[in-house]
Amino acid sequence: MPLIKDGRAAADPWITLADGESLPEGGPVIVTLARWRAEREALIRRGGPLGLRLKSDQPPALAADDLGRFALIALEFPKFTDGRAYSYARLLRERQGFEGEVRAVGNVLRDQFLFMHRCGFDAFEVPAPDADAWIAALNEITVSYQPASDDRVPAWRLRHRHAAPAAAQAV
Repeated sequence: MPLIKDGRAAADPWITLADGESLPEGGPVIVTLARWRAEREALIRRGGPLGLRLKSDQPPALAADDLGRFALIALEFPKFTDGRAYSYARLLRERQGFEGEVRAVGNVLRDQFLFMHRCGFDAFEVPAPDADAWIAALNEITVSYQPASDDRVPAWRLRHRHAAPAAAQAV
């Protein structure tokens, strides 16, 4: 699948391994939580970059003690109505201080792309090969009403900024 990372199309160096698939000698790999738990020590000894893929019913807290070992956390969207991964991305960024890549995988939809980005996702496996159309979605909505994990300033704060100079002139 095409990958969008940091707002542009990107090559994907990561290999997503199934639980029974043999472990390659080198290179970055993404494993499931079940495989991590079963082969933790062998994966650590391997020494290559590690990623963890979590299903929608697996909160990052299940791997909280090991988050520092992962360069990437892939959060699965099994269907568009399952939004738990949005919360997990925010928890990873804001409470657990995860600074690695947070990747959206599974049923990733263009109309939800901006909102995923605002929650802390910085990489997306997308079904459509036209990355430009997906990237354009990041700029379709220019004003946000609530704070999020991104650096957009919420509308209420913008109103206060614009009102402050007018109030100062009235005095």
